[in-house]
Amino acid sequence: MSEQIRKPEDSLWKRLTRQQLFIPVAALLLLVVFNLVADPSFFSVSIKENSLGNPVLSGNIISVLDNASELVILAIGMTLVTASSGGQDISVGATMAIAGSVILRMVCGGEVTADTLHMPILLAVLVGIVVSMCFGAFNGALVAYFKIQPMVATLIMFTAGRSIAAWINNNQLPIMNDISFKYAGTFLPGIPVPTPIFITILMIVIFWLILKFTNLGLYTQSVGINANSSRLNGLNPQMIKLLTYVILGVCVAVAGFMRVSRSGSINYSRIAENIEMDAILAVALGGNDLSGGKFNIYGSILGAYVIQFLTTTLYKYDVPSTALPAYKAVVVILLVVLSAPVVRERMSRIKKAPVKTEKEVA
Repeated sequence: MSEQIRKPEDSLWKRLTRQQLFIPVAALLLLVVFNLVADPSFFSVSIKENSLGNPVLSGNIISVLDNASELVILAIGMTLVTASSGGQDISVGATMAIAGSVILRMVCGGEVTADTLHMPILLAVLVGIVVSMCFGAFNGALVAYFKIQPMVATLIMFTAGRSIAAWINNNQLPIMNDISFKYAGTFLPGIPVPTPIFITILMIVIFWLILKFTNLGLYTQSVGINANSSRLNGLNPQMIKLLTYVILGVCVAVAGFMRVSRSGSINYSRIAENIEMDAILAVALGGNDLSGGKFNIYGSILGAYVIQFLTTTLYKYDVPSTALPAYKAVVVILLVVLSAPVVRERMSRIKKAPVKTEKEVA
């Protein structure tokens, strides 16, 4: 019997392309190679003094890790919501504004400009988390119990969220001048690494522990794949969906705190602008199915870093900020096309095409 002509590297390539993390890893490698060729100094890291005169790490890589922090945390929660409900929450940016506004209201004590904390930061953050969880529960209830499509359900908060954030502080822009409030968004005294990096690592570890030692991941995937079957197996699909939206609310509050901590103030119309689109793109770039079901939360995390890597690269080469959405739109188009059923079917046919044997070649 004649054997099919196969190349070992072809087999290895097929195994690699079947991996869920192939797309984000490939995108990251492309960005790394591009920057190495265009300007190797892109990866240089140095120590400089910040505005307070403290030595801190500086460089493009540090900027990527620092500025991606909020997006990484949002991508974690967005992945769970997508997996359970088969849709996305487009209100995370607006809810970040609400959480940030609540936290500033607490620490400023209702004053427009405050030089000292009127409430312990941790307590203010907990209040912000509770408020954000309530709004997450509102979105989750609309999706789980009223059967409203997720993007439509969260459109309510997307539209009204920033107005609510402004109302919380009477349409004023509170400013917290206490330097300790800014530690979470900048640097801790004596530590040269940006604090948001540590907070992000902590959040990743927490969710790793949750997914490892609880059945949250299994239940989420089960509900996303087939809610009716999961109900027959004793699960409560509505409660699981609601829970994922509440968890996303926690992620939103932490990200909102980090964002307002960077400046000590808030701009209701600009804070976290369009970050919901980046969070959704991170989930898609991580190889997750946007229609729900099986997910890889680490792929979403990697996807978030890839997006920030791309953004930092574009800024380095003087691409206007107004043009960034166009570049990200190209990425979205490529992902949508590659994941389209028609494209997948044709690629599958190509893979299943008969391979010529040695006798046929001769």
